[in-house]
Amino acid sequence: MVLHGGAGSNSVREFVKLLATTRHARVIAPIHPGFDGTPRPSALTTIKDLAAVHLALIEKLDLHDVTVVGNSVGGWTAAEMALALNSRISSVVLVNAVGLIIEDDPTKDFFSLTMDEVTDISYYNPDHYRLDTSALPAAVQQNMVSNKATLRALSGVQMGDRTLLGRLAKITAPVLVVWGAADAMVPISHGRRYATAIPGARLDVIANAGHLPQVETPDRLVHDVWEFADAHATMRPQR
Repeated sequence: MVLHGGAGSNSVREFVKLLATTRHARVIAPIHPGFDGTPRPSALTTIKDLAAVHLALIEKLDLHDVTVVGNSVGGWTAAEMALALNSRISSVVLVNAVGLIIEDDPTKDFFSLTMDEVTDISYYNPDHYRLDTSALPAAVQQNMVSNKATLRALSGVQMGDRTLLGRLAKITAPVLVVWGAADAMVPISHGRRYATAIPGARLDVIANAGHLPQVETPDRLVHDVWEFADAHATMRPQR
C-alpha cells in the first residue's frame, strides 16, 4: 500500500506503476479523502483518523502481509498505522515522513511558502521540476488549492504531533526510514529521530533526492522498498 503526501496522488503515480510492473507486487495506492477532488468526511480531522481509514480498507479488502509505504504526510499516516499494531501489516517504509515536531530543527512552514519556494527546498534538482502553476488547467489548480486545505486540516500548520516521537517505541513491525538527503522541507534530523525511536528501524539515505525520492530516484526507491518488503514478508511471493 502506497500512501501519497500533500501533493496528491500524482506524486506517487509513476512510482506505483514502476513498482507494480517491475516486481512481483500487488500495489494499492488509495487517495486520501479530501485530496484530488474527493470529499473529506467532517469526522476526518486528524492523521490518526486517516490511518484508521486505510486500516479499514486493508480489513475490507482482506489483505495480509502488507507493506505500507508512505511519503511525507503519507509517511506520518503509515507510522500511525504501524502504531495500531495491526497483524496484517508485515513492514513499513517511511519516506521523508513529516509528523515529528523538533523545536531546534523544525519542518519548514509549508503553508507560508510560494510554489517556487516549495520547489526550491523539496528537490535535489529543483529546476527540473519547477512548474508554472498559472499555466495549469483550472481543475488542476483547484485540486492543488483543495489538497493544501485538506493537508492543513489533517496535519495542522506544523505538520506534526508532539506526542508522536514518544509513541514510536511501541511499533513492533519492521520499519525502514528512507530519506532524500537534499530535503530542506523536512530536515534529515527527522529521519534520524524516526530511525532511532522505532525499535530495530534503520535509515537509508539517498544522496541525490529531496523530499520526493519516488519522483527523483524511483528506481532506487523501488529497489529499496522491494528488498525490505521481501525480507520481511510473511508469505513468500511466487517467482
